[in-house]
Amino acid sequence: MKKIIYSLSIIALASGLTFTSCKKKKAFKEEDGQSSADNRSVQTENDAAVNDINTEVGNNAFLHGRSVNGSQSAAIQKALGINATGYTIDTTGAYTGTIKINYNGTTVSNRTRTGAIRLTIQNYPVKKWKDVGCILKVDYLAYKITRASDGKSVELNGTQFITNETGGSWWELLIVKTQASLGSSVTGSNLNVTFDGDKTAVYNINRRFTYTLPGGILTCTGEGIGNDGSLGSLENYGTTRDGDAFTSQVTTPIVWNWTCGWWAPVAGEVDIKVEDKDFDLKVTFSVDNSGNVISAGPNACPYGWKVVWKHKSKTKQKVFGYV
Repeated sequence: MKKIIYSLSIIALASGLTFTSCKKKKAFKEEDGQSSADNRSVQTENDAAVNDINTEVGNNAFLHGRSVNGSQSAAIQKALGINATGYTIDTTGAYTGTIKINYNGTTVSNRTRTGAIRLTIQNYPVKKWKDVGCILKVDYLAYKITRASDGKSVELNGTQFITNETGGSWWELLIVKTQASLGSSVTGSNLNVTFDGDKTAVYNINRRFTYTLPGGILTCTGEGIGNDGSLGSLENYGTTRDGDAFTSQVTTPIVWNWTCGWWAPVAGEVDIKVEDKDFDLKVTFSVDNSGNVISAGPNACPYGWKVVWKHKSKTKQKVFGYV
């Protein structure tokens, strides 16, 4: 009897191992890089929003902390060569440290944006945006971005906080040029991200940005500063649109410049881990259409980025063009 029970246990164990092995093989075979594509899409649109925020808080004399000069209200746009924004600014509450960016559905740079972003300086007027340690509360109010080229959309709802770590702003960097670099952090928990009006992911985005002007070109270097358990350097973690826990770890800082655009990093690497997958998704930015890593020149921008995943002796990859 004991031999029979022992034999049945061996069979059950073997069956379980076989099932697990088949499940892992199936996951590898069916992997399409969607989690990495979602993460990149949201980080791209978050970068765009942060750019608008830096621009408008820097433009507004009340929030920035300089004397009022109405003729300079769009100075940062002019410095960056921006002719169309696709939004208007509600400055009704500026004297209390609050403004609101209202997106009007105009298509600019392949993106149609609706909804709003409300900006509130914490501890205003004691703190102004140019001050070291100033914290800006950012509320995303049905902020929706739709790509004109393919109709895919991302909608953000929730709150982030931007902390001025170095003092100064885009005004000092781009207009009066009294600072060579700026540093800020973007943090936030439980940001709801809805893809194509359907499934919703929950993201915890934690990043540090350093802005510089090499060769007169606005350049941003992004790092991950979040932690989940023992894993650090996370730019993002939470649950995917399918409800799976994930982490996105920056292994090489992500760099973009104004020439190629915030949506087209010219350097950087990210390692994405998704729950129950026996492999990581390794993302590399700045590749050609075959997935070869390239160095972007002054007048040349990369085609896109790639994601690579490995299981045992097999390797697969997918290349995405920047859009």
